[in-house]
Amino acid sequence: MTIPTAPTTRTTTAGRTAVAETTVHARVTARRAPLVRAAIAVAAAWGRGTDAAARGAREVGATVAPAGWLVIVAVTAGLAAGLAFGWVEAIVAALSALVLLILSVPFLFGARGYDVALHVAHDRVVAGTSVDAELRVRNAARTTALPGRVDLPIGDGLVEVAVPLLRPGQRLSRTVSIPALRRGVIPVGPAVTIRTDPVGLVRREREWDEMHELYVHPRTVAVPATSAGLVRDLEGSASRRLVDSDISFHAIREYVPGDARRQIHWKSTAKTGQLMVRQFEESLRSRLAVVLSLAERDYFWGDPRSEQTADGEFELAVSVAASLSVQAVREGRDLDVVSGAEIPRVAQGRMRAIRSLSAPTPRTLLDGFSQVSALERTMPLEDVCRLVVETMPDLSLAFIVCGSTVSVERLRRAALAFPIDTAVVAVVCDERAHPRRRPTGALTVLTVGVLDDLAGLLARGAQT
Repeated sequence: MTIPTAPTTRTTTAGRTAVAETTVHARVTARRAPLVRAAIAVAAAWGRGTDAAARGAREVGATVAPAGWLVIVAVTAGLAAGLAFGWVEAIVAALSALVLLILSVPFLFGARGYDVALHVAHDRVVAGTSVDAELRVRNAARTTALPGRVDLPIGDGLVEVAVPLLRPGQRLSRTVSIPALRRGVIPVGPAVTIRTDPVGLVRREREWDEMHELYVHPRTVAVPATSAGLVRDLEGSASRRLVDSDISFHAIREYVPGDARRQIHWKSTAKTGQLMVRQFEESLRSRLAVVLSLAERDYFWGDPRSEQTADGEFELAVSVAASLSVQAVREGRDLDVVSGAEIPRVAQGRMRAIRSLSAPTPRTLLDGFSQVSALERTMPLEDVCRLVVETMPDLSLAFIVCGSTVSVERLRRAALAFPIDTAVVAVVCDERAHPRRRPTGALTVLTVGVLDDLAGLLARGAQT
């Protein structure tokens, strides 16, 4: 036979490059050709056989349950002992186990004949509420399907739905109630159909592709829209900064070189005999920032020996931050929701990082709050506030939401990171404290024990 090799190049005297193809001729003698072909055929057959054996072993391992392997061992040992020593009891026990194993095989038939569909009533719920999921099973085979089971994973749990005997084309619908859930993103599915015999010797499973993600939003409370200086602040209000063009008129002054000619006030110019121009106060549009601390050390996690929810204080902080943010989005504020980001252990102390939540709509914002969690390695709250000011310098109002282990001194240091014209409100979440409002200089500290305290404290601040 002829074996071509890679082409080689050579250069001619005229400077052109010509390609010369080299061919190696190899011959197999007629005497050894059948041996070579036989060896190749045997190697190919061996490879196919080993692959088939491996697939068969995997199928058998996935089909036979531990109880089934015990029965197989009993059959083998019973027959061997009965034939070797003439024990009739051992032979009878082995034959009985063999009959039991044979009777379990028909339950595997039709394992792939089911058609399973999953429908979740709502893909977004509030923490503490339940939701229903509908599981639909249809026998798509041409034969009757023996009873089986459908397992539906829900987060870390599992719901088992028994499927009775189904005739060809028969449908079954079951409503699965998903109980009150904690905040987070809960995967629902994929459903797994399981066919097994009553004893549990053999089983066959099939996993379906359909899967749902259930967003469990934090609880929120309506924040009063009349909370002056807190949420509805400075919208269109004039500041003390004077500019040449805006809405709020301030005064008339003399013209200086560089002023725009369109700002000349001609009536005053005619009265005084010299050019006079208008001057305005700059109108501010409020930009609000909600800074949520995610550091584990900033929260009290409860006594492990008590029945109190360990992360209740942190969940309260998430609900407070979500309530303030949703209210700002609904009122059309420019909003930045910021928290500390997780820092790798090797970069701790040398890396600064913050995380921002997207806030185009309340639904998108709450989806982001569903995914936040407390972090062991993140920046201190004071450093988070400093980095927020560096990236968002034009803030008019800032909320700092944290736990009860953050001292007032730390809150003051965090508030000093913001400009002097930025109103700073700290919301301390403490389930063991009574609601109160404490003004400490330029910083206002609100302490909430339950989520419903937030609206009352903000309304009280608006009245004062």
